[in-house]
Amino acid sequence: MKDPNSRRRRRTMRLGLVGLLLPITLGTAAQTPQRLNTQPVASTALAPAQAAAGAAYQPPPEYRMPPAAGFDARVFEAMAQELVANQRVPGMALAIVQGGRILTARGYGITDVRNAEPIDSHTVFRLASLSKAFAGTVTGLLVNEGALRWDTRVADYMPALQFSNPDAARQLTVAEVLSHRVGLTHNTYDRDLEGNADYNSLVQRLAYAPMNCAPGECYGYQNIAFSLIGDVVFGASGQFYSEAVSRRIFKPLGMNDASYGLEGIEASPRWARPHVRAGGGWMSLTPKPSYYRVAPAAGVNASISDMAQWLLAQGGHRPDVLPAPLLATLHAPLVSTPTEMRGGASSWRRQRLYDAGYAIGWRVYDYAGHRLVFHAGAVQGYRGMAALLPERDLGVVILWNSESSLPSGLLPTILDRAIGLPAQRWLDVDPSYELLYANGAQPAAPGTTDLRQAPVQGGPEATSANAQPD
Repeated sequence: MKDPNSRRRRRTMRLGLVGLLLPITLGTAAQTPQRLNTQPVASTALAPAQAAAGAAYQPPPEYRMPPAAGFDARVFEAMAQELVANQRVPGMALAIVQGGRILTARGYGITDVRNAEPIDSHTVFRLASLSKAFAGTVTGLLVNEGALRWDTRVADYMPALQFSNPDAARQLTVAEVLSHRVGLTHNTYDRDLEGNADYNSLVQRLAYAPMNCAPGECYGYQNIAFSLIGDVVFGASGQFYSEAVSRRIFKPLGMNDASYGLEGIEASPRWARPHVRAGGGWMSLTPKPSYYRVAPAAGVNASISDMAQWLLAQGGHRPDVLPAPLLATLHAPLVSTPTEMRGGASSWRRQRLYDAGYAIGWRVYDYAGHRLVFHAGAVQGYRGMAALLPERDLGVVILWNSESSLPSGLLPTILDRAIGLPAQRWLDVDPSYELLYANGAQPAAPGTTDLRQAPVQGGPEATSANAQPD
């Protein structure tokens, strides 16, 4: 039985951390998003001195903690290789970054069971709902530029927007859209999107959708309503949403394989086809266009090489592109999401999570007493997970091109070993790899990149398990 006092201590620790982050978030621009789902907090203007203090912010000491003794990327590479053996899954890719260095960013298995090519570090996958963090981040960059505020009303850029509650559309803010506090029921009109309805018609139909609460007062995961942010970004920047992300994120970070939409993935020199189960094996498909129509929610395509750069930036190692005060804002939870601790088929969520919330395009968990910034993605034939463990300055992304749940156990395996938790068998892999870990293999050298020596690039959830982004 879990100790309820331990749970309360962990919850207090997380909320205490949120309190410490509040002054930091003020440095991102003129104000900070409304926090949690209690009473709305009025925006506060910054004095120049406060802005300067935010700009001077340095990551806290826990960012510099190394992983626990014996943490070895080669062990996880071997596990990934085992997962694609005999096509248990057709293909996958794994990136691990730590301390500003890329420990591994490799592909495993094949792109397509009908026309097999090996997956490498530049093979492109569909990210599904991992795209939401890009939406939150590009919006935050516009806030930094002064083009938006977190409390900007969506109706300022979409005056025709209507909800069944007449006042709701006028109240809805940018931060509420990006933290799923629109007030609608979960996954509103996603099934209609899967049935080939277009985005604009579904936005018009929001006028008739039932609401659970006023904007800002409750959590309800969205894809269509989340994508309202694309219209706001266009209105604030004068750039199409995908162009704004490319110019502010992909190009500065050197995410050279990244793209948006079905056209983007099909134009990639090498990309992983989605797979579903067929008989005793796998069948590859043509990607469905449905969720590409809601680009902020689920439109990004990227390689594992791209995602390694994304992890480094989200972990605070590219302050020239993503300054630390902005990251503090993006990663601070705004609303509680306790159902995440049940986790459905994910046993690690049930056993490891003690608290859960949603921030700006990211989930934030208490993972066995350690803060975890996380998101998963799922769309027909693709799955993915991205996680940041700030305490250990660790980032992990796992992408795979099938509907299998097998690779998901690799994430808690990596996290547990980084933290030093007692071994738990989250993966069904050959015990010889466990022996490699037990024998204390040294950290992998091949393929490791030290950013202090590498050139700076560029100068600058789901109701339908097989089809719906998470």
